[in-house]
Amino acid sequence: MNGFFDIPSDLQHSWAGLIGVHLREALLPVAAGLLLALPLALLCNRYRWLYPPVLGVTTVLYAVPSLAFFVVLIDWTGQTELTVMIPLALYSLVVLVPAIADGVRSVPDETLSAATAMGFGPVRRYLQVQLPIAAPAIIAGLRVATASSISLVSVGALIGNQGALGNLMAAAQKYDRPELAANAVLTTAVLAVLCDAALVALRRALTPWMPHSGRQRNAAPNEELLTKGAAR
Repeated sequence: MNGFFDIPSDLQHSWAGLIGVHLREALLPVAAGLLLALPLALLCNRYRWLYPPVLGVTTVLYAVPSLAFFVVLIDWTGQTELTVMIPLALYSLVVLVPAIADGVRSVPDETLSAATAMGFGPVRRYLQVQLPIAAPAIIAGLRVATASSISLVSVGALIGNQGALGNLMAAAQKYDRPELAANAVLTTAVLAVLCDAALVALRRALTPWMPHSGRQRNAAPNEELLTKGAAR
């Protein structure tokens, strides 16, 4: 373990500092992707013909290597964190758009009819009825997108030390210190596990009617969700 946490000074961050940068570069793109995916999923559910081309575009974007994005973006955004985060936000769409769209489509027609009868407009119905019921599917998509983003941040080490913990792997080769590479891999894995556990806890908090830890619970009636939404 000697030197495991001895971070080279040219990385300009301590071990804790690299963790903070890594989380920022990984989680902000997922949040941005979620903000983009919510209206896209709404449009895809309202206009069903739009779903296949939107999914096709997001799939094509996901297939583009991050290095290719870096080459295109670097003239405008330079060797900055933004150059790393933009591709990660686009990559998250391939998971989040179908997760949200499919989750929202799973809401029973009777629930939608009841919401309409209570005076809910399309946007209010989407935000206060469909999204809460679709929360398990949405958070499942967020779990995949978050784990993927945390792992892909390290590629940023190729453009001016913007890879956060990935910079340790470059430093391991530069200084012939394999313990730095082990540090990067283990810390990244732990961050992914902790973020996933946080999202699982969030799902449990948002969906108390779902069974957890093998305990069977009765599903909350959709009418209760509507009552809560109408009271807001």
